[in-house]
Amino acid sequence: MSAAQTIYLIRHGETAYNAQRILQTPDVPLSEHGLEQARRLAERLAGAGVARILSSDLERAVMTARALEATTRAPIHLDPLLQERNFGALRGRAYADLGFDPFAPGYEPPEGESVPRFHERVARAWAAIQQHAAAAGGPLAVVTHGLVCRDLVAHHLVVPPELAAPADPYRWTNTCLTEIEGPPWTVRLLACTTHLGFSKGTDLRI
Repeated sequence: MSAAQTIYLIRHGETAYNAQRILQTPDVPLSEHGLEQARRLAERLAGAGVARILSSDLERAVMTARALEATTRAPIHLDPLLQERNFGALRGRAYADLGFDPFAPGYEPPEGESVPRFHERVARAWAAIQQHAAAAGGPLAVVTHGLVCRDLVAHHLVVPPELAAPADPYRWTNTCLTEIEGPPWTVRLLACTTHLGFSKGTDLRI
């Protein structure tokens, strides 16, 4: 029987677009507040034995991963499969100006990703995550985005009832930390933000 493996699933730090409620473009960096969040997360995981960091290649995720690299000395591997859902022509627009819910089931943003295509990509990302976890030689940190975290938890991980309720498992604060152990891949800690000084998530802002 193989030894259990650990994956730390992490949402990136805050950007100005997060704070302003704008659908993000790929090149948006972390804000000063987001950099501080990433620093606190990195301090939290400094002694966790992280052996490898797997990150989305979007700037806000890469900057978060670099903070982890600074404290863990683990190498970073970038994978575009971990990118946030592509909202195409809607990127750069404020939620309040849209006049509709871009997350509505069945909605396909112009020049963007449909929900089924996003689910399929996240499934491929999950396969890659498992391969990295098996090869890392220690805990794997995965830095990605809110909707990717949500999809992984909803479709690929076992969430014990005591974690799924009463807390909402689909509310993801910037730099929230989910600890996964497996296989079988089971959530041991869900969307935790104690390193930020509070424990409850806020609304989903990609």
